[in-house]
Amino acid sequence: MTAVAEQGLRETAFQRFLELGFPTTHDEDWRFTNVAPIARLVGHALACPSHAVNCPLEAQPYLAKYAPFQNHAFVALNTAFFHDVTYIHIPRGQIVGEPIQIAYDSPSATTHPRTLIVVGPDAHCTIVETYSGAGAYFTNAVTEIVAGSGSVVDHYKVQLESSSAFHVGVMFASLGRSANFSATCISLGGALVRNEVSAVLSEGTDATLNGLYLVNGTQHVDNHTSIDHAQPHGASRELYKGILDGQASAVFNGRIIVRKDAQKTDSKQTNKNLVLSDEAVIDTKPELQIFADDVRCTHGATIGQLDAESLFYLQSRGIGKQDARSLLTYAFAQDIIDRIKVQSLKDSLERILFEKFHERDH
Repeated sequence: MTAVAEQGLRETAFQRFLELGFPTTHDEDWRFTNVAPIARLVGHALACPSHAVNCPLEAQPYLAKYAPFQNHAFVALNTAFFHDVTYIHIPRGQIVGEPIQIAYDSPSATTHPRTLIVVGPDAHCTIVETYSGAGAYFTNAVTEIVAGSGSVVDHYKVQLESSSAFHVGVMFASLGRSANFSATCISLGGALVRNEVSAVLSEGTDATLNGLYLVNGTQHVDNHTSIDHAQPHGASRELYKGILDGQASAVFNGRIIVRKDAQKTDSKQTNKNLVLSDEAVIDTKPELQIFADDVRCTHGATIGQLDAESLFYLQSRGIGKQDARSLLTYAFAQDIIDRIKVQSLKDSLERILFEKFHERDH
């Protein structure tokens, strides 16, 4: 990308952001998430685009090709202001045994992390993307994934932001023919968090989206997902689970699109929520948009509390009420944790969950 082309991209994206403005609760996709606190925090930094992009030459043909900013204010903002590009390229047929770690630790009030992952045909890799930081700040992240035909890609996003931080993370995945792709999103921190995952499937693609979100106090987390079956014989599975306590709130909006020519699609989507207090609020909306006639698609959502009989059973075995609550809550979350294939990440999350449930109930 030449300096002229880069400057043109930045200026176009920034202009589009100015035209769109920050989304409001009048926008359908944002009606349960008020980003006014983010707008106040970053408003002073919008005077002009930032310095030059540090982007590897081989990444330039892919950059900003899969994360469209024309109708997404935060993607436009990221495209106008990102600096370094974290670029990962796995060549055709290469199998990477160890997980590739990407860690973003916010050092300032506002950051715009940009990640580009290009996986060649028949290549295998695992990516662990982690976000953390201290204090009040805003992370506006965009990740683009290009998975070649027959590739196998496991992606994990772990959001451990501080309790006073804001986070908007958008991931776009373009999946080749017969690719096998999984994305797991874990949200454990932040004052206001928005996660978006969009995947476009080719013929015979297999995609799995899993998610776990824990909110307490006055935290708010919003998960929006989109699985676009663009071609036939694709399969997708989605399971998002949430645990809400205190005065926390959460949103789940999962959209599955089956295009007219995407016959023989097999898709299942589930959202389950465990609400531990009377003041916590969850808004869930699974969606199916089906334009083909030879498909098998299901979706559903549940909202419930801890099972009284299970609590009674554990207490009758000498387990205290608070410990019994923690055990049942942990068991609810364990379903997602057990699906994690990276043992070190799985062990770390199990420790974090144990500490969170223990602190809450004691």
